[in-house]
Amino acid sequence: MKFSDFPIQDVLKKQLAVLGFKRPTDIQFKAIKHILNGEDVMAVAQTGTGKTAAFVIPVLHMLLSKKRSKNDGVQVLVMVPTRELAKQIASVFQDIGKDSGIQILGLHGGVEQESQISKLQKRVDVLVATPGRMFDLIAQGHIDISRLACLILDEADLMLDLGFNKDIKDVLKKIPKNRQTLFFTATISKKIKSLAYDVVRDAIRIQISPKNPVAKNVEHAVALVEMDDKRFFLENMLKEYADLKFIVFARTKVRVERVVAAMLRVGVSTEALHGGMEQKDRFAILDRFRNGENQVLVTTDVACRGID
Repeated sequence: MKFSDFPIQDVLKKQLAVLGFKRPTDIQFKAIKHILNGEDVMAVAQTGTGKTAAFVIPVLHMLLSKKRSKNDGVQVLVMVPTRELAKQIASVFQDIGKDSGIQILGLHGGVEQESQISKLQKRVDVLVATPGRMFDLIAQGHIDISRLACLILDEADLMLDLGFNKDIKDVLKKIPKNRQTLFFTATISKKIKSLAYDVVRDAIRIQISPKNPVAKNVEHAVALVEMDDKRFFLENMLKEYADLKFIVFARTKVRVERVVAAMLRVGVSTEALHGGMEQKDRFAILDRFRNGENQVLVTTDVACRGID
């Protein structure tokens, strides 16, 4: 099946073709048809499976298929755990929804509220938000989600890990009970199931097996290295494959900084990314890495979860 075969608006088909979308991934094939039918979905899928487009495409179609006005308030709310993920998902909405007229806003802390408030005073159809800034602006009366049509929780397991359980339940009190809910998580546990069943109703459950490779061109390997040899192992690997880019994960911010310092000492172009940095600096670091200005990005799992 091709994207051109899906019953979605022509403007979306055209833009998907421009962006190089041809055939759906497993999660897209399994989720899009149910979302288009207005059903709730609970999906377990890892980063890299194409799950963002799995909800962006049908949600944009839904918005294009109905009349919209400023008085409707926010129609689609995507709640995410990190600022970087909010920016990335808003960008996917904007790319696929180009020329659709749908108004999208990424909302997160780390930047001044004034510019965000100014945009909220106009029509916003899709709001991609981290909980903290969103609740600040709801309390100030700048966000209306009382007529919300669709709630999307992305990386729900990380949201629980970061303590956003209460925030999610507070949102449920402010939105219509008859909305559509899409619940996406990379892992499944008793806590995740409990949250999901509080949020979704008669949901279609989709699970993309973690036994399958995230992508056919990704290889997985494990190297057992003594603690004292880790730095030399990493240095040798980065220098041997100097024409490639690497993301190196460390457990804590302190370890991230230590790895970066060690690699810089031996001449490897490296930058750190973690939650202790100013937001504008974090965005700039990600942009430099994407543009190839640095070979290596050393980060924590929390800071980089879900980033493509």
